[in-house]
Amino acid sequence: MSKLYIDADACPVKAEAERVATRHKMPMLVVSNGGLRPSQNPLVETVIVSHGADEADMWIADRCGPGDVVVTGDIPLAAKCIATGARVLRHNGEAFSKANIGRQLAMRDLMADVRAANPLGVGGGGKPFTKVDRSRFLDALEREIRVALKSGQATVKG
Repeated sequence: MSKLYIDADACPVKAEAERVATRHKMPMLVVSNGGLRPSQNPLVETVIVSHGADEADMWIADRCGPGDVVVTGDIPLAAKCIATGARVLRHNGEAFSKANIGRQLAMRDLMADVRAANPLGVGGGGKPFTKVDRSRFLDALEREIRVALKSGQATVKG
């Protein structure tokens, strides 16, 4: 059965993802290092991993696969999930894919170098998360789940 995995640390769209997953009767795993209020929804499982760098990422990457959908803003995690055959979305609805993940990783590395070369820390901080981003995410998640279901990769029962 297909699952929806949420990289939950700092994820602004958990509630929206839960609504879409519930509509499709798709199990949702909310993975974090802790500090989250568990959902009362029987389709939602809260997974608390041990504290440490990338523990939640490793947990998700080790379990996701074809027919699953992963929501994360973490580009290295997205690359690992794509390699397993999972479909991957950012919180703003932008899809990660085999076609764009290499460019995304390269840009991430470049920006890390730019930040390191900025001794005063001037600028930075990304753009704020907006209602448009939330709406775009909902549309994209609905589309990704439907594609997974239609392609026959998913076996969600309704």
